[in-house]
Amino acid sequence: MDIQSQGAARNLRPLSRGIHHLALNTDDMKMTIDFYSTVLGMPLVHALRVPPGTSRGNPPFECLRHYFFDAGGDTLLAFFELPKGAKPQGDRDAVAAMQHCSFTVTEEAFEQMQKRLQDAGITILGPIRVGAGSDSIYFLDPNGIRLEFTCQTGDGADVRVVERWTQARADTLAELRLLCDDQQWLDRVTRHLPAHPSPLAV
Repeated sequence: MDIQSQGAARNLRPLSRGIHHLALNTDDMKMTIDFYSTVLGMPLVHALRVPPGTSRGNPPFECLRHYFFDAGGDTLLAFFELPKGAKPQGDRDAVAAMQHCSFTVTEEAFEQMQKRLQDAGITILGPIRVGAGSDSIYFLDPNGIRLEFTCQTGDGADVRVVERWTQARADTLAELRLLCDDQQWLDRVTRHLPAHPSPLAV
């Protein structure tokens, strides 16, 4: 049975609960923070570095900044900061390109989605622990678009993406101080963050 026939034979209700995050590329993270948090009103909620040597659906550079903004509707917008002047390895690894799109699924749907992809002969990378108590799988659609499915372990059916991914202010500042030493700027872009992480952020 081909992919189209398999889809028609199943319940049409989607396993995904919507977008978890859309990941884009920049080569100037401070400029990006200023635009999205100040102009568009999407507060920075999570600042992390991709661990060295990690093989997953990221651009092919080490220790990249990977920052997340609250895009509303319990969804996130994320950016990777590529090295200045880096030569892209492909279209999605260039500045201004879409890196990948991640969909939110429950743990139960996460297992179902892995099986569906495997049954369709799709190569999967993962599951990989990606931060904030979340696991992801990565794969390419038939067009070569990189997709990700993310589940937040322990949430059950009560998935709250932004709450899980919102860092404590001190954790965000520890990373941002490596980006900029302007204390006024640091205070401005982190003042909305809580003193303590959400109980969900394990």
